[in-house]
Amino acid sequence: MSGGDPGAAGLVVFRDVHKAFDGKPVLRGMDLAVGQGEILFIIGTSGVGKSVTIKHLVGFLRIDRGEIWFDGRRVDQLDEKGFYAVRRRVGMVFQNATLFDSMTLAENVALPLRKHKRLRPTAALAQAMGRLEQVYLTGFADRYPAELSDGMRKRAAIARTLTMDPEVVLFDEPTTDLDPVNARRIDRLIRELSRDLGVTSIVVSHDLTAIFTIADRVAFLYQGRVHALGTPDELRRSPDPVVQQFIGGHATGPMETPGF
Repeated sequence: MSGGDPGAAGLVVFRDVHKAFDGKPVLRGMDLAVGQGEILFIIGTSGVGKSVTIKHLVGFLRIDRGEIWFDGRRVDQLDEKGFYAVRRRVGMVFQNATLFDSMTLAENVALPLRKHKRLRPTAALAQAMGRLEQVYLTGFADRYPAELSDGMRKRAAIARTLTMDPEVVLFDEPTTDLDPVNARRIDRLIRELSRDLGVTSIVVSHDLTAIFTIADRVAFLYQGRVHALGTPDELRRSPDPVVQQFIGGHATGPMETPGF
């Protein structure tokens, strides 16, 4: 295992990224490169900057210093309009499904097709049904979000993200608050996106089962940097006490970090 390589090539590259909130540093020179089609998990204790990291890629947050590159283009200096093109290629699935309660699942999934691709309602709904099929929800297309489980709502949110044909999908704690069965369904969907569609997935997660089951590589953040980077097996075999402390669930002493 090793720390992130700032000179490494990748579809997504973070170089010497710094970010502080109210004068309190969160990211302190983070380097990370993500390859095309890869499933990369970002892990670490609460408050270490995992969600902060991925939000920078789509301009929801702005870095204080450093560089962020996407497909060979530096994106951290873009203005809000410039980020529109990035967001068409990079989708994000939030921790909460963020569906509209007044719309059916099919209408929720069709919304981006109508808004961004300017499809007519009938055509948008037809494509939405295809995306719901990908996440095994066609039988629930006419249901409203409140009628469904958390796992179903998260799968619907993934379907909505897929309507824009993203090259990269950012997942922020996709299995949080899900029962084991639904959590593993989400895992399978993420793996299928990579295998069948070539989607690059960057997953923020504390879910050790997912990490050791579907990740191609794992970036372990600690003290604002990529402390360790490797395959799940390399992470499991690492002699680093900080890594083993996290895997073992013993967040005491030096692992403790302030929350943000």
